[in-house]
Amino acid sequence: MRYAIYFAADADAPLMQLGNTWLGRDPFTGSRPQQPSIPGLDAGRFEDLTTSPRRYGFHGTLKAPFSLAKDATEEALIAACARFAETVAPFELQELSVNQLGKFLALTPAQPEPDLEAFASLCVRQFEPFRAPLSAEDLGRRRQANLTPKQDGYVETWGYPYVFDEFRFHMTLSNKLESKEEAALLARSAETHFEAVTNSAFTCRQFGLYVEPERGAPFDVHRIFELTGPQNPITALENTLANSNEEVS
Repeated sequence: MRYAIYFAADADAPLMQLGNTWLGRDPFTGSRPQQPSIPGLDAGRFEDLTTSPRRYGFHGTLKAPFSLAKDATEEALIAACARFAETVAPFELQELSVNQLGKFLALTPAQPEPDLEAFASLCVRQFEPFRAPLSAEDLGRRRQANLTPKQDGYVETWGYPYVFDEFRFHMTLSNKLESKEEAALLARSAETHFEAVTNSAFTCRQFGLYVEPERGAPFDVHRIFELTGPQNPITALENTLANSNEEVS
């Protein structure tokens, strides 16, 4: 069993509903909503091109999937999530838009989002005590991605290469797309599909604890936590770093 801290919203939030429909799976219920029609692309092919993000559930990674440390429990992790949610205030995001991220299609911020970056850094640090060290297999798998020396160091220390200054928020919408024609078809359709929630500001009020019951199984939403704290993420991160005497990465 593995857990992950993900950017998510309530089941009935428009962003989540649109994302679940696009991927063809609802991680709250396990149901399989019908994916939208993609002009010029067969339905079966669209399903094939979204297998990986479908398994993980619609989300944005904050703390990458991890197994629990030997002395940690699910109950303690849930309690830590609840306490954390009580320390950080909701924060604004200027906008998300459909973009190519390498060969993947994703929803990404259209501009730098300091509060979101600080929030992700907080999540990495806050829940690190619950993470078991990576197995040799997992370490090797994460090192397959042509990592820089800094990214490799992050894998060694934090279990994931894309944290802190290497973090780039994204909500994945496809597998790796080798065909430029298919990538263009998906991008145009995604822009239409998500137009109700892109290119405008919105408030991040929640984060999700997702769970993978066994290796290779779909990730499901275990619980959504409401942010109700007094500090914006930047201030909360500054206080966390001051208390730990750690420099900002």
